[in-house]
Amino acid sequence: MTQLTVLRAADYPRMPWKNGGGSTEEITRDTGKGLDGFGWRLSIADIGESGGFSVFAGYLRIITVLQGAGMTLNVDGKDSEPLLPSDPFAFSGDSQVSCTLLDGPIRDFNLIYAPTRYRARLQWIDVLQPQRFFSSANVFVVFSVAEQIAANVGEHPPQLLERHDCLQLDNAEGALLEVVLYAPSASRVCVIELTAVQAH
Repeated sequence: MTQLTVLRAADYPRMPWKNGGGSTEEITRDTGKGLDGFGWRLSIADIGESGGFSVFAGYLRIITVLQGAGMTLNVDGKDSEPLLPSDPFAFSGDSQVSCTLLDGPIRDFNLIYAPTRYRARLQWIDVLQPQRFFSSANVFVVFSVAEQIAANVGEHPPQLLERHDCLQLDNAEGALLEVVLYAPSASRVCVIELTAVQAH
């Protein structure tokens, strides 16, 4: 049995960064409280000035600029290419990371997960016509940067997502899911699949 949840952008709780250098809106996570204990977590961060990132030891991170001109990251002394909107970039939460904003404040979208507990796949997709997905991931997430997008999931009623809303499907048993996305005009979404790592 899959559980479907729609998370609205207006309801995301805001919390300060671990290092105090900015603030984050938390979208969703698997478990835990505060900044510890989770296996995976999705959030939107507001970065108002260049500076350092918090360390999340034992985690992997994938970051994507949502709004603003973009940034470069310095990861353990090595500079990234300029990261522009919708360019995902992966790095270790153990790394020493700082950002340099290209031209003013930005907002970014973050997936952070423990690779000992989950495998993750993240894709940014343009919905130009109905897009059909099949997945047996334990968690399937659609994050919309479009003004409006509709999702049909199996037997569930159709769901309407607006800008920065998030649809989360919890699929503990790993059944094969079918998700179809529709949009009235070309629309961009992020699709994330998280699969629990089996203990041996």
